Amino acid sequence: MYTALEILNLSTDFLKQKGVKGARKEAEDLLSKVLGINRIELYLQFDRPLTDDEINLSRKWLKQRASGEPLQYIFGKVDFYGCEICIDQRCIIPRQETEILVDKIAKNLSSASSLEGKVLWDVCTGSGCIGIALKKKFPALEVFLSDISEEAICLSRLNAAQNGVDLTVLQGDLLSAFEGKKCDFFVCNPPYISESEYESLEGEVREFEPKLALVSGKTGLEFYERLANCLFPMLNPEAKAWFEIGTGQGGAILQAFQAPCWKRVSVENDWSGHNRFFSLEIE
Repeated sequence: MYTALEILNLSTDFLKQKGVKGARKEAEDLLSKVLGINRIELYLQFDRPLTDDEINLSRKWLKQRASGEPLQYIFGKVDFYGCEICIDQRCIIPRQETEILVDKIAKNLSSASSLEGKVLWDVCTGSGCIGIALKKKFPALEVFLSDISEEAICLSRLNAAQNGVDLTVLQGDLLSAFEGKKCDFFVCNPPYISESEYESLEGEVREFEPKLALVSGKTGLEFYERLANCLFPMLNPEAKAWFEIGTGQGGAILQAFQAPCWKRVSVENDWSGHNRFFSLEIE
């Protein structure tokens, strides 16, 4: 009978041999999930013997991780801004940067006098994590999710139901699902990786996450340029919009949104000092 410490050490060595970065932490995360405890509790239970079922599940997940499959897909869910979001290869994995974006939006919405009757669109929604998190925090908002991918739409509907939020999910390319409609708040985390950048991404990203949700086109700016040309007529007066952007894209995106209709346009960096967030308002 193997103890938790023995399995942890064997798992770490196995992942190191397979070239997995941060093998020890990955092994800790994996074993903690197998045992249904957190990492701190794991260190308090090193002498705990594992059952045959726990050992078999650990072996199964280790093989998946060694193949490059991200832990988030192996586990099938992530915690995201107070929500439990189911994920698989139909959507990209929600990143910490996106959670920071949601927090920035939430702080802005918290200062509003009233959100009754206000409409928020989460475009290129993927798993639905942004719109679902904001609807859960601000129930008065009328929230719409949209994506071009039918598979992503099915997943976002599932996540909305599992998080107990009432919102509308639409399918369409960018703004096509909203013809004749307007919103007060707009958020979009679109594909922003260029075709050349895609080839240099880590293998586990290229092999497991959907390319459709990652690659914008030749420059990586295509979605922002499209929105700069078509978004304004679909915004109500005093509307606000937020975007996640790629490293180093701030200057080009500011240039795209330089028309007089856009007010208080700004680019903010992430915790690493890289361009990551873009916002604008209209009068």
